[in-house]
Amino acid sequence: MINRRDFAPPGHSSDWRWPGGAGLAVSVVVNVEEGAELSLGDGDEVNEYIYEAVEEVRGAVDLCMESHFEYGPRAGWPRIRSVLAKRNVPATLNACGRAIARTPWIATEAIADGHEVSAHGWRWERHVGMNRDDEAALIAKTVTAITQAAGAPPVGWHTRSATSPHTRALLQEQGGFLYDSNAYNDDIPFLEGEHVVLPYAFDTNDMRFFNRGGFVFAEDFSHYCITAFDRLLAESAHAPRMLSIGLHTRIIGRPARIAGLEQFLDHALSKKGVWFARRDQIAHHWRALNGLADWKPRV
Repeated sequence: MINRRDFAPPGHSSDWRWPGGAGLAVSVVVNVEEGAELSLGDGDEVNEYIYEAVEEVRGAVDLCMESHFEYGPRAGWPRIRSVLAKRNVPATLNACGRAIARTPWIATEAIADGHEVSAHGWRWERHVGMNRDDEAALIAKTVTAITQAAGAPPVGWHTRSATSPHTRALLQEQGGFLYDSNAYNDDIPFLEGEHVVLPYAFDTNDMRFFNRGGFVFAEDFSHYCITAFDRLLAESAHAPRMLSIGLHTRIIGRPARIAGLEQFLDHALSKKGVWFARRDQIAHHWRALNGLADWKPRV
């Protein structure tokens, strides 16, 4: 068990580039979780309690929390969609199955705009502690919901926070997943066998507007993300890098925060050597760079 974790630097090569000769790949991820949060009103065992104001309601339906989450699809997503469309920026929608089943128009609009719809679990919940069979069933249920809404099955997966020890193996065994984002340990993708792992980030993420995360104003988000972008862009002159920008429709979609996304995108788009890409595009390119054949899901 002592050797389970990997702390060794991978020795990133400098003799390859992203498409178009870019040094930095930027992945914008829009998390679609609204409607998948835990709720007694949906027959779940407890209510969700993580929001800007943490106030747990036990033994009764939490109408306040449900209303907070409804903001994302009703008002937040249209704002985010408009910002991305005006700048022709592709994104990956990290969608919970139950959420996208309730808001299928979000998947329809995303696909029409050239975005990817990836999988974020069935409910907005951790998978740690799940037994293998239950987790496999939830993965399959999520795939079905996204396929029905988006018209194609998801090829990417990202469990909320902690996975189980079986998660990545189940994704590979099912044969329909090109990549997962269940890692936070690097600024560049890596392979596990032929499966691509695209590290995600909790710092360049609008979740830091919540729970004393340090972001208050729109400029807090843009300033932090621009600082990360500038550093990685400078490093990418010597060895390519990847930057993930995490968004949530109910968070960055608020009127006082959306300017932070606009400010970051306008700064990043003004620079040379940058490739804005969906996560499936990054994963395909990473396989090609490593001499692997074109990926196709197993039937």
